Amino acid sequence: MGRIDFERGFLAALAALVSWGLLPIYWKQLEGLAPLQILCHRIIWSLLFVMLIITMQKKWGAVRKTFKSPKLILLLMISGLTIGANWFVYIWAVNSDRVIEASLGYYVNPLVSVFLGVIFLKEKLGSLQWMAIFLATAAILYQIIHIGVVPLAALSLAFTFGFYGLIRKIAEVESLVGLFIETLFLILPASFYLFVYLSDVPFLAGQTSMQNIWLIGTGVITSLPLIGFAYGARRLPLSFLGIMQYLPPTLSFLLGYFLYKEPFTMPQFITFICVWIALVMFTVDNVRQWRKIQRSNRRVV
Repeated sequence: MGRIDFERGFLAALAALVSWGLLPIYWKQLEGLAPLQILCHRIIWSLLFVMLIITMQKKWGAVRKTFKSPKLILLLMISGLTIGANWFVYIWAVNSDRVIEASLGYYVNPLVSVFLGVIFLKEKLGSLQWMAIFLATAAILYQIIHIGVVPLAALSLAFTFGFYGLIRKIAEVESLVGLFIETLFLILPASFYLFVYLSDVPFLAGQTSMQNIWLIGTGVITSLPLIGFAYGARRLPLSFLGIMQYLPPTLSFLLGYFLYKEPFTMPQFITFICVWIALVMFTVDNVRQWRKIQRSNRRVV
């Protein structure tokens, strides 16, 4: 991989991750609308935008090929449901002043993904990775005991995105094609909700013309970062990309604390500290394993 490829991949991935981290600012523009209503618009506009990109990239052949595999279609139907649930919870959390809690979910997500890999893919973990998972679990339990409230938004985001990643790992399909088919499965319930259940409400039901523009833009802000991240992922080392993925929840946490002035109690602080330590342990072990594989590959060559 050349320097130019690396730089382009880094910039594309960075732009995607920063946009995901700043996403709370976007959803805050749609306050006053029901989270389910926003979600349905996100599905419809995402589908239209992805269809445009697939047409420009002439990938309809790949779409038709995917539809010939019943197994892939079933997997993408399930992944569509999980990512739809993830989108809904995140929109609800942001517009319910739970940005900090949402950021906790995405901090915990890598550890959940690893745990799911152990259960479903029989992957092996090192002792440091197991310690990281136990520490994060203990941190969540500590918060539940001391605050008396289960961080449902954080756990829902972590597990829905974890299962989404697991299914997409099993389903061997290009990210853009997969996103199209996933949103295609969601288009029927989304259309029913907007056009039948809310039949007495205008389709673009924003309280201002600017809100309507924000609604239409949900397709772009959903699809473009995914395309950029996929571009970067093919050009960056996995360990490097893994560290970069902590950027979105960090930006969201900073927005929740400094911009939206959300309360941040001592039990929450202790929970975050433990999760951050767990992530450092997890990342160190990942980087160490990746370097070992690289050295082994060099010796073979």
